[in-house]
Amino acid sequence: MNLSKKKIIILGPAHPLRGGIAIYNERLARQFQQEGHEVTIYSFSLQYPGFLFPGTTQYSSEPAPKDINIKIKVNSINPFNWLLVGNDIKNLKPDLVVVRYWLPLMGPALGTILRCIKSNRLTKIVCIADNITPHEKRIGDHVFTKYFIKPVDGFITMSEKVMNDLRTFTSKKPARLEPHPLYDIFGNSVSKADARKHLGINENEFIFLFFGFIRKYKGLDMLYEAVAKLKNLKPQISNFKLLVAGEFYEDRKLYDDLIEQLGIKDDLILHTEFIADSEVKYYLCASDVVVQPYRNATQSGVTPLAYHFEIPMIVTNVGGLPAFVPHGKVGLVCEPNADAIAASMAEYMQTGSEKFLPNLLEEKKKYAWSKMTEAIIQLAFN
Repeated sequence: MNLSKKKIIILGPAHPLRGGIAIYNERLARQFQQEGHEVTIYSFSLQYPGFLFPGTTQYSSEPAPKDINIKIKVNSINPFNWLLVGNDIKNLKPDLVVVRYWLPLMGPALGTILRCIKSNRLTKIVCIADNITPHEKRIGDHVFTKYFIKPVDGFITMSEKVMNDLRTFTSKKPARLEPHPLYDIFGNSVSKADARKHLGINENEFIFLFFGFIRKYKGLDMLYEAVAKLKNLKPQISNFKLLVAGEFYEDRKLYDDLIEQLGIKDDLILHTEFIADSEVKYYLCASDVVVQPYRNATQSGVTPLAYHFEIPMIVTNVGGLPAFVPHGKVGLVCEPNADAIAASMAEYMQTGSEKFLPNLLEEKKKYAWSKMTEAIIQLAFN
């Protein structure tokens, strides 16, 4: 493997855009920089047209990072821009372009940019694929993804599910499975007492946490049904709350109606707005366990976040989740239905975190950022 200093461009979201992929790209850039490489991120001037974006805003309120060179260049819907950006990067002659792929809608823009870059006959292109087949399918997905894949030299996937999806498009291109590294940029842990005081949460209650954007595939409605079932288990379980922290990416009325129907309003603490980076640690540290009741999944950014703050998890047996949360060791795995989720919630309350923490601390060591950068460099230059 060639370990010399490389000129690396990361092509994907970064500040002022917000969200998990932007955070990931910035942390990846820092890791490459720590290893002596020269790094620039090419981000989006327009990522999604406003009418296609389900949240309140695409933009972060956090200050721009001062230690990363971010160029806000890519317009996802302007073909002339794709050629300009592609030729700009081509002429820089980077050794490596690391491109993120998470949505087929980005296939035409990114695929065109990569074709321009490849024409310099120098640059290697590695894709970190968050998804190949999207959670919500649309017309054109297959064609857009096929167009994107062709100029890529190699792929990193972060779950078996995405690897299997990738192999339906290409069986020959090199690909590696490398787990999602820890989200370790949200500061150090604070005490449970301080976190709960900050959020105004009772110190004596058992807190289940649902964290992240609220979309149908993430199963918050099933979790609401599980809360109702948990209340009615015999012997009766009480003195718990479900803390929901994250912004709605679909119609919240469906969820509000379900709360009323189930009669669980008093069992919930709803912070259903975008959670700023500076606030993330308080939500994780205030909780006893993180619940991911997903209907389907590839990998989840919430899992490495829970690992970083050393909070055990309850996850459903879908996609890549069970591989990252070994059952009975760092948490519990259950089937994706309200009865099974409620049973696991009850089991966890009775067991407590002490059973899981030693294994969680050991498992956490697998998810270093240096392992991701090493995998990318090996894939590109071996």
